[in-house]
Amino acid sequence: MSFGPDQYRQLDATALAEAIRNGSVSAQQVLEQTWQEIDFWQPKLNALVWQDRERTAAQLKTLNPAAPFAGVPLLLKDTAPNHLAGAPTTDGCGAHRHRIMQRNSYMVDRLIRAGFIIAGKTNVPEFCLKGTTEPEAFGPTRNPWSSDHITGGSSGGSAAAVAAGIVPVATASDGGGSIRIPAAYCSLIGLKPTRGRVSEGPHLGQLWDGMSTDHVLVRSVRDSAALLDILAGAEPGDPHHPEPPTDSFLNLMQRDPGKLRIAIDTRSPLAGEVDPEIRRITEQTAEKLTALGHSVEEARPDIDGKLMARCYLMLYAGQVACELAEIRQRYGAEGLRQTELDSRVLALLGNSFTAGDYAQHLRHWNTLARQFAALFSRFDLYLTPTTAQPPARIGEQDLPAGEAIGARIVTTLGAGKLLRATGLVDKMAEQALARVPFTQLANFCGTPGISLPMGFCANGTLPVGVQLNAAQGQEALLLQVAKQLESASQWHTLAPR
Repeated sequence: MSFGPDQYRQLDATALAEAIRNGSVSAQQVLEQTWQEIDFWQPKLNALVWQDRERTAAQLKTLNPAAPFAGVPLLLKDTAPNHLAGAPTTDGCGAHRHRIMQRNSYMVDRLIRAGFIIAGKTNVPEFCLKGTTEPEAFGPTRNPWSSDHITGGSSGGSAAAVAAGIVPVATASDGGGSIRIPAAYCSLIGLKPTRGRVSEGPHLGQLWDGMSTDHVLVRSVRDSAALLDILAGAEPGDPHHPEPPTDSFLNLMQRDPGKLRIAIDTRSPLAGEVDPEIRRITEQTAEKLTALGHSVEEARPDIDGKLMARCYLMLYAGQVACELAEIRQRYGAEGLRQTELDSRVLALLGNSFTAGDYAQHLRHWNTLARQFAALFSRFDLYLTPTTAQPPARIGEQDLPAGEAIGARIVTTLGAGKLLRATGLVDKMAEQALARVPFTQLANFCGTPGISLPMGFCANGTLPVGVQLNAAQGQEALLLQVAKQLESASQWHTLAPR
C-alpha cells in the first residue's frame, strides 16, 4: 500500500500495528513518518519537550515482531511514572531540566515489551498542577484545533500530539482530571482507571496520596481498551491491588452492557456556571444513550462541592510544599528560583498548615467516597460534562500583574498565614476549578471515569467532552458504553492538518 501522512494519521494504534504486522508498511517507514509529523507540528504546537532520534533507531533494531504493537510510535508524558532510563523527567520544571532517570518505570517497561517505539516526551505544566499546559520553563502547548487556545492539563502535550496525528497514542496521568480534561479540550478518548489499576512503581507507591492514576490518550475506544490490557496489573509492593477483570478489557469492551441506569447531572458541584453549549451536548449524549436502550434520569451524588474544593487545595498545597523542599535539598536556592510563582505560593500555603490539618482533610476523602458510592447503589453510570467551560485562550488564566506582585511580596516574606488571610489562594483555587469542577470527585474516590468527544462549541471550532463515571473496578462497563457511543456517533478525533 502507498503510505504517507494521510494514511499514517488516519490509523489508530491497533490498525497501525496490523499494517506493520502484515507487511503493508515497515516499522522504519512508520517511524520516518512520525518524525515528519513532529517536524511539521512541533513549531506550531510545542507538544514535545524531549526527543531522541538515534535512540528510536536503536529500538527498531531490537524490536520483537511478535509484540502486539511492534513498531507503533508512542510519546511519554514528561512526569512520573513515565520514567525512561537515560532520558530526563522534568515535571515541567526548569530546575529538573537535566534530571536523568537511571531506570525505566514498570509502566514504561510494559510499553516497550508491547513493541511501542518511544519517540519522545510531552509538555506538562509545572509539577502537573494546572488544567492548562503553559509552563514557564518550556512554553505553552497549543491546541491543534485552535492554536490560540489551551490543550488543558496536565497531559496537554500528550493530547496535542495525539489530536494532531503525530502519534496515535501518548501516555497521560490524572490526579484531578489530567487525562479527561485534555481529552475534552482536544476531542480525544481519555479513560482514568480505578485507583491502583496501573502501577506507579518502582519509583513511587502512590502519587498524590492515591489521587493520581495513569493511562493513555487515544483516538479510538479499542486502543484505550488494548492499552489498559498492557498497563493494568499491580506490581510487588504496590499499595493497591484492584480485582483483575474476568477477561481482557479488549474482549469485555465488545460485549453488550445490557440496559443500564444512568444518572445525568449538568450542574457544577461548585455552583458555578456551565457553558450552555456544553450542557446541550451533554443532554444530547443522554438522548443517544436513551436511544441505545438505557434509562437516563436526573440525579446527583449528595456531595459538598466546597468541601471537595478545600480538600483539593489542601492536597495541592501539601504536595507542592514537598516538591519544593526536595528541589531545595537537591539544587539549593538556585533551584527554587527556577520554579514558578504559583508553585511557590502554593508551597508557602502548604507549609502554613499543620500535619493535623492535612490528616483531617484526608479523612474527608472517605466521606466523599461513601457519598459517591451511594449514587452507584441506584445507578450504573453517572453522566456529566467533562468541563464546565470551553478551552481558555493561551495566557487567559495567568495571575493578573497586580496580584502577582502581591504574591511575590508575601512569598519573599515567607508569611503563609498572611497569604491565607489575603484570600489570594482561595481565588486561585476557585479560578482553577471553576472551569473544570466535574473531574476531581473520581480522583478522591478512586473510581474510573472516561471523557468522550461528543461535539464542538464556539461555532464548531472548540471540542467538547462528556464524562461517564462508574463504580470502582468498572472500567469494562465504561468501555462498553463508550464503544456504543462511538458506533452511534460521528466522532472527529483528528485535528485538520
